[in-house]
Amino acid sequence: MDLLYFAWVRERIGMGQEQVEPPAEVRSVADLIGWLATRSPGHAEAMRAPERLRAAIDQKFVPLDAPLGAAREVALFPPVTGG
Repeated sequence: MDLLYFAWVRERIGMGQEQVEPPAEVRSVADLIGWLATRSPGHAEAMRAPERLRAAIDQKFVPLDAPLGAAREVALFPPVTGG
């Protein structure tokens, strides 16, 4: 699975993307966030407050409780505002 990180999420992790193979028990975006938090101190900092994150699976916005299914790409980013 390809992960894409944007804005302060990318800055805290120290990279804009990575490829991972989460364990079988990671079934939702929320599970993925929890698992990612264990990968490094930067990941832990970026994933510290999941309620501040937004996600997209295969370029479609989804809630954090959305199942990953056969996702090829997951993007994590802060809320987007317009103006």
